[in-house]
Amino acid sequence: MVRGIPKSVLEMLSAVPLFSACTKSELRAIAGLGTQISVAGGTVLTTQGEPGREFFLISSGDAVCTVDGTEIARLGIGDFFGEMALVEGRPRNATVTAEHQMEILVLSVPEFRSLLDSSPAIAEKIRMAVTSRGHASPAAQID
Repeated sequence: MVRGIPKSVLEMLSAVPLFSACTKSELRAIAGLGTQISVAGGTVLTTQGEPGREFFLISSGDAVCTVDGTEIARLGIGDFFGEMALVEGRPRNATVTAEHQMEILVLSVPEFRSLLDSSPAIAEKIRMAVTSRGHASPAAQID
């Protein structure tokens, strides 16, 4: 354990593509953010058209992303969503539902902003995702 953070948590975070370039210090800071929760299959994590107040990172399990009731993507370990509503201040553009039991890291708006401030590399990856998803067709946008 390092400063109360289990080594397994730091290893899990470092295996996530979003955090792969982070230093151990940055990983410790990230591990201190958010809340790791378990959700059952069928749990709706975001609802299209609703305000966005959280950022989600999938630690285990999988989810289905739908727009207007049509599946547009499947999300799994290391995928993240919710950033578009937080960065752009607009309603969710998709509904994301846990397909099976999941472990997710949930960050509130202040925690998300702290994440962006703590690592320029992470901030750039998230900005790239927002830009990429924002320029995609409406059916390919995940949030």
